Amino acid sequence: MAKVNQELAFKLSDGTYLPWVAWGNGTGDAKKTAIESGKIALEAGIRHIDTAQLYENEKETGIAIETSKIPREEVYVTSKLSPKADDGKYPPVPPSEVRDSIQGSLDRLGFVPDLYLIHSPFVPEPGQLKAVWKILEDLKDEGKLKSIGVSNFRPQDLEAILDGAKHKPVVNQLELHPYTLAHLEPLLELQEKHGILTTSYGALTPLLRHPTGGPLKPVLSNIAERLAKKYNAPDIDSLTVLFLWARAKKIGVVTASGNEERIKGLAKVYHSSWELDPEDVEEISRVGKTIHFRHYREHMEKDFPLPNLPSQ
Repeated sequence: MAKVNQELAFKLSDGTYLPWVAWGNGTGDAKKTAIESGKIALEAGIRHIDTAQLYENEKETGIAIETSKIPREEVYVTSKLSPKADDGKYPPVPPSEVRDSIQGSLDRLGFVPDLYLIHSPFVPEPGQLKAVWKILEDLKDEGKLKSIGVSNFRPQDLEAILDGAKHKPVVNQLELHPYTLAHLEPLLELQEKHGILTTSYGALTPLLRHPTGGPLKPVLSNIAERLAKKYNAPDIDSLTVLFLWARAKKIGVVTASGNEERIKGLAKVYHSSWELDPEDVEEISRVGKTIHFRHYREHMEKDFPLPNLPSQ
């Protein structure tokens, strides 16, 4: 496993540690510049890269690490089993192809990643979710995978694989921010019961993707202004506050950027000692639960009842 600074990490149920911030290369410029931006992230101080088969840059992820100034053993890497693109469609992966598909990830990366996830509950063929999880368990037992987990899993998906599981998933990576809290409460309760850490992509959605910023916008702005004065750190802004809220809630963060200054800013937040007051954490959560807004709707809103809340 990667050598992880435990003070900047969350402990997983298998006893390993996951750096609480990851630079992801799944979208936008980050996806297109996986080598260059990956090196910038590592050399700025980030020690966790999140990739996936679907992003088609696992090879570039390995090259970014190999050609950076940072030793491989100091970099935590997450990748994911994804469906293969086929003429604009993403057909499910049958159990018979899972081992070869995962080996493809390892070959492209050039090493065994520290964490390997099933990208969504719709990656396996219908009814085969438990069988595919069993394959990941077997690969872990054989030493061919390290930590294993899931992504975009709803309560029913987690319950399906937890039934009789030898190894529980250590994380569930999904779009999580204050505006999804009301919807996700049953899922988060289930994860807490089983010691499954939540990692979040789209953590900045309330400000970057919501059309107005919603009721959280002034709350985050006020907290940011107060924190900037408290820490004499003028670069603390509302986006920083969302990251700090996630850390306070023990939620890992995955964020993608191909902008050098933003990547360096992310590294600064990762290494900072900045903290929200408990009252701030509570206020952000309370206000967030007054609306429901999610950017990536294709997984979590299927057969998982939505709260009766406005989107603004």
